[in-house]
Amino acid sequence: MADAKVIPFDDDRSRSGAARRRGVPPGGGRGPVAAGPAPVSALPGGQVPEGAAEAAGGAPQDGDAGSGSGWDRRIAGGLAFLRRRLAGDYDVDEFGYDKELTDQVLMSVLRPLADKYFRVEVKGIENIPSDGGALVVANHSGTLPLDGLMLQVAVHDNHPAERHLRLLAADLVFMLPVVNELARKAGHTLACAEDAERLLQGGEVVGVMPEGFKGIGKPFGERYKLQRFGRGGFVSTALRAGVPIVPCSIVGAEEIYPMIGNSKTLARVLGVPYFPITPTFPWLGPLGALPLPTKWTIQFGEPIPTDGYPPEAAEDPMLMFNLTDQVREQIQHTLYKLLVQRRSVFF
Repeated sequence: MADAKVIPFDDDRSRSGAARRRGVPPGGGRGPVAAGPAPVSALPGGQVPEGAAEAAGGAPQDGDAGSGSGWDRRIAGGLAFLRRRLAGDYDVDEFGYDKELTDQVLMSVLRPLADKYFRVEVKGIENIPSDGGALVVANHSGTLPLDGLMLQVAVHDNHPAERHLRLLAADLVFMLPVVNELARKAGHTLACAEDAERLLQGGEVVGVMPEGFKGIGKPFGERYKLQRFGRGGFVSTALRAGVPIVPCSIVGAEEIYPMIGNSKTLARVLGVPYFPITPTFPWLGPLGALPLPTKWTIQFGEPIPTDGYPPEAAEDPMLMFNLTDQVREQIQHTLYKLLVQRRSVFF
């Protein structure tokens, strides 16, 4: 397998849009909802069947008020979801994003990992605007890119306007079977300036981690030390779109897979940027691939506005350098502050 490469964020590459599936949107075309269930009449020559009164809105018996109604609604909703999927009765956008699948399935799978396993604490979510485009710039770490997924859950579940984060990913993500399709469905797209600018101008919240593989593949001894942010391509894109840049600091991801070594030979054979060696992997086999249950904090900083700059500012290398350095310093300073405040890696 050829060596994986990272598409530079400031590499203006065009790519064809994902195939667009058309159909009736979820919930579209439905008639008005009835105010309540119709009364149930007794069968000819008989009585109202047991439990029918409760289903029709009558008083439940034996104090078992509404015990099965929640599960009934869930089952009915699940069956309706399956019918729409099988009939192709759902929409995806030009990038392949499937909002219904993301909300009802992918988020439901990732949410227990965020809420129960990593116990993610979210701060400063109000710094992401309620409408319009915004570029969230975060540090990257953890050997495997779980921080990007937890960041997506944090925005999805905590923003008062229920905004969705569209992550920019390296080309390696879209070379892997299954992962490629799931990434597209979840709203991720290739980390190139053209796609990012189109999403931002369309009013989306876009997430980028400029450290790339240098961030997630750094040794444990360099944890929470930001790597180079590239040539400032994300700043140029934000300037062109006129959207604010929201710095984001993630604490807790560095310790899920403490990387104490890197087998470069195996990495070349497998065609991956690095092959991590941790205290548990590969020594414990598949069990060693389980992340440690660290306590996470995700903090969104004060947004940096870009709409006050003239259009030609996107081509000013000195301005891009200064803004890139400002974003990087703000993320690094917040990381140090969060590290001082936390009591333990696991609590």
